[in-house]
Amino acid sequence: MRFSKIVLTVLLASQSTPFAQTPSGSGLDPARLQTIRPQLQALVDKQTIPGAVALVARHGKVALLDAVGWRDIESKKPMQTDSIFQIMSMTKNFTGVAVMMLVEEGKVELRKPIEYYLPEFRGIRVEEKSINGPGAVYSPKHPPMVWQLMAHTSGLGGDPEGELADNPRSLRVPLSEAVRYYAHSHLEFEPGTRWSYSNMGIAALGRLIEVISGDNYVHFVRTRILEPLDMKDSFFFPPREKQDRIALVYKHADGRLVRAGDDILAGDAARYRVGAKYPAPEFGLYSTAGDLAKFYQMLLDGGEINGRRYLSRQSVETMTRVFTPDVIPSGWLGGTGYGLTFEIVNQPQGTLLLHSPGTFGHGGAFGTEGWIDPKNDLIRIILVQVSDGAGDAPRSVVMQIGEAAVQ
Repeated sequence: MRFSKIVLTVLLASQSTPFAQTPSGSGLDPARLQTIRPQLQALVDKQTIPGAVALVARHGKVALLDAVGWRDIESKKPMQTDSIFQIMSMTKNFTGVAVMMLVEEGKVELRKPIEYYLPEFRGIRVEEKSINGPGAVYSPKHPPMVWQLMAHTSGLGGDPEGELADNPRSLRVPLSEAVRYYAHSHLEFEPGTRWSYSNMGIAALGRLIEVISGDNYVHFVRTRILEPLDMKDSFFFPPREKQDRIALVYKHADGRLVRAGDDILAGDAARYRVGAKYPAPEFGLYSTAGDLAKFYQMLLDGGEINGRRYLSRQSVETMTRVFTPDVIPSGWLGGTGYGLTFEIVNQPQGTLLLHSPGTFGHGGAFGTEGWIDPKNDLIRIILVQVSDGAGDAPRSVVMQIGEAAVQ
């Protein structure tokens, strides 16, 4: 039971001082792993990032869990290994797993149109954008299917416009109302012909979960995924007793780091989403490195961990195979394709050069990222909170060194 090993190691690591160890049997080179901390600290010293938490695990054992820098610069609160982060778009993986649970129960079919489950999408049309004004509007050859929303090939746009354009920031309306509005948007292209990252599509999947399960989205994810995995520091709306552990979000201004403020996506962490109604299935989850390791280990072990099955092995394999082989480009990073809410490495290059083909994972807008390598039985996680794109440098450190440490 690999899960018990991870729990033990993470519990030992939940302290204010940096923690790193290489348990016997991980098959990772400790000398290489020890180079991660000074490189991340150098990024803190240069004010590239305020702080970071890194985790590397192999064969179900946490080989490195370390924290550098600050979770709150102004108050001089150091980053801790159990600091809590807005993981942003990494949330999409949890929404995807929740959908696949309903698929396995026979309640959802991936190849059925989303309008079959959410009637508000009936009659949705395509609008070809034109630089000279409104483009042609027409009915698609087929309506967007559930799997296309998961693979970002549905044609739904990235973020809402018009009346609800600021909803992702204010979180002021319930999911049902937001998705009804999104359903009145035009598709940006014929479903299946292009890849375009769609937050609205994932939001619609969150609403699908509610309609089909008869449960609230947050409650479904919490009771079916977070609580069974003992992810005690993962939530959509921060409880008061854990707010001090949240790493604040920063941006760069005049060569230094300053608080990002409440105009960023999901708002300033100091607000703690008080009064929010929108759970944000596309970006709303808070979590820690230790909690994410539990979720990733479950996937790495084929959907089962600690004697409990969450998904079948076939479902995990389906989610983590490329669904966009003929859609170029697809994914955020070079050499990747897209599965069902997961980005998948198929031609390692760039910052993913040392990744094995078949490695899958996801990132978040503030610099959080996690990758699972089935070939090497390896998990790598880097958590940062910067709103203006400092994620490449810490990603390169943790992902490449973590892979190179495999013995």
